[in-house]
Amino acid sequence: MSRRKELFILLIGDFFAINSAWVLFYWLRFYSGWFAKPIEPFDIIHPILGSLWIYGFWFIAFIFFGLYRSWYVRPIFDEIVTILKTLLFGTLVFMFLVLWDPFTPREYTPLHNDPRIIGLLYFLVLSVMVILERLIVRYTQRRLLESGIGQRTSIIVGDQTKAAELANNLRKAKRLGYNVIGYISSNGISPEYSQTELSILGNFHEMESIIEQKKIKEVLIALNTGEHVKLLDIMGRLSAVNVGLKIVPDLYDIISGQARTREIYGFPLIDINPEIMRPWEEAAKRTMDIFVSSFILIVGMPIWLIVALGVRLTSHGPVIYSQGRVGRNGTPFHIFKFRSMEIDAEKDGPQWAQKNDPRVTTFGKFIRKVHLDEVPQFWNVLKGDMSLVGPRPEREYFVEQLGNEIPYYRRRLKVRPGITGLFQAMVYKYDESLDDVRNKLKYDLMYIESMSFRLDLKILFRTAYMVFRGKGQA
Repeated sequence: MSRRKELFILLIGDFFAINSAWVLFYWLRFYSGWFAKPIEPFDIIHPILGSLWIYGFWFIAFIFFGLYRSWYVRPIFDEIVTILKTLLFGTLVFMFLVLWDPFTPREYTPLHNDPRIIGLLYFLVLSVMVILERLIVRYTQRRLLESGIGQRTSIIVGDQTKAAELANNLRKAKRLGYNVIGYISSNGISPEYSQTELSILGNFHEMESIIEQKKIKEVLIALNTGEHVKLLDIMGRLSAVNVGLKIVPDLYDIISGQARTREIYGFPLIDINPEIMRPWEEAAKRTMDIFVSSFILIVGMPIWLIVALGVRLTSHGPVIYSQGRVGRNGTPFHIFKFRSMEIDAEKDGPQWAQKNDPRVTTFGKFIRKVHLDEVPQFWNVLKGDMSLVGPRPEREYFVEQLGNEIPYYRRRLKVRPGITGLFQAMVYKYDESLDDVRNKLKYDLMYIESMSFRLDLKILFRTAYMVFRGKGQA
């Protein structure tokens, strides 16, 4: 089952489950005789009209809590727990928005019309319907996987003995959904020297091209304990490739803090590239990006027009400077700034910024000092190319150079680049050399591995403090 088909089936299944739960709850509430009827029920309580509003509410809640993300071969128990958390939170909100009814008489009936009891009833009815629907979908998926339908094309990278052992275990556990088509030896063994039934797909240095040619979805790493450098090499080379990376659990100590153990149907694996942020935090982060960038661009428009006029009157050339950068998952985009340098600042090719850079105009020194040159990037944030907080975006020229020199550098491309980041909030200075970039990378990786909505707020407040104190670099 493809991801699109899975999502379509879940949307249809949730639609029927949520609406069925609402109709059943409506009948219990108004026609079962358990509760007193309101004197004048609101129109929203009408079952048909109400079902549309209620489904829209739960649709947003399910997205917010990550129930439409891929739950590929994860334990159903984890999904049920997430469903219950989502429904509990949503029901509490729902009670205040809909179930509280000032028109209901306060006399006692077989069950008192207490909104808490009514809310509990709705929570139980909805939980049963949604969990039952999800169990049916997951059971069907599991049966399809066991039949060989919908399995993900996978390869194993590592020692040939361990690769053969892992492949044999996966063949016995088809429900995991891994269709292992071969392996790549991390020891440089050529195909003609293979001593296992598992075919060698190519040499280790061809790993990226093999993954692209074979349309690989999952890479399973089977290294010997202690091969730290080899593991980091694989992680670095595949950090910008859209594949799942998993290893066997005896290597957990190697990447402690960068991986989360996932036990799938009793078969333990380690996910090297887990979801970086929890779904609700990612939704909150994007919502904050949209609101803050819109507010700054609209409310500050008179100031931005004055800055634009200052750029135009003090130097020749365009007001807005545009430059190609590399964004999330390696997607190129154009970043926008108020121009602070002379128009021919890079006529001899890409150059590092310098302290007291002679290419900076007089007015450019001022706007760089107070960070006003960065304001047009809020448009990049609004478009979705960037975020308020994240690693600063680099040019493709430097990404290629640094990606070859620094292991795991491309891990930065797993998240949206930001206007500010941990390095900018703590150190703030422009990159003047590769050593500065290497130092900044430590902060970027620290941010990515500790990424949370709370950390974003701390970085934003810290950045605002530094801007108001005028600690920018001219």
